[in-house]
Amino acid sequence: MDRPLPSHVVAQPESLYVGGSAYLIATQNADGTANLSPASSYWALGSTIVLGLEVAGKTVQNLLERPELTINFPSGDLVDAVLRLDGTTGRYPVPEGKERYRYEADKFALAGLQPQASELVPVPRVAECRLQFEARTVRATPGHTGEWFMVEAEVLRVHADPRILKPGTGLPDPRRWSPLVYEFRHFFTTGEERGHLPKSQTA
Repeated sequence: MDRPLPSHVVAQPESLYVGGSAYLIATQNADGTANLSPASSYWALGSTIVLGLEVAGKTVQNLLERPELTINFPSGDLVDAVLRLDGTTGRYPVPEGKERYRYEADKFALAGLQPQASELVPVPRVAECRLQFEARTVRATPGHTGEWFMVEAEVLRVHADPRILKPGTGLPDPRRWSPLVYEFRHFFTTGEERGHLPKSQTA
């Protein structure tokens, strides 16, 4: 039996975030303290992760001066911590174009999250996040509109809570962890498994 095809109309989404993991990115300020920002635009190939970040944010400013960072993936139970960071910036004074933002010096404290020392970079990880990447920026490219940077970072080390790993391995098991997913400006967690790639080592 042929599957019925959907009907399509012209849509006008307020954003093009069709669904992807939210993350918390930590960078180092000039005075050695840490900045923490929520983000959701990224993709990965091999050990390289590409991040889409606002030009006006403190994160890009830090990465252009100090390339190290951590990328921390929250689970659904941390959504309130992520939301507490919304509308805040680590830049002072607040830059033009970010009038709805307010300056916050200590984003970890504001979010109610604990900094955790990294092993290869001077930037802390987010202790509550069950999956964490230590990374170093290798290239930052301005986007064609001037509003964004595409930051290519080499992941140097991955840390995971053992509870989300396949027992006896270092492989994250997607059945053991549900990341916080950002979809059209709403947050969800992953649900029922619907399939896997044949090459999956956790199938």
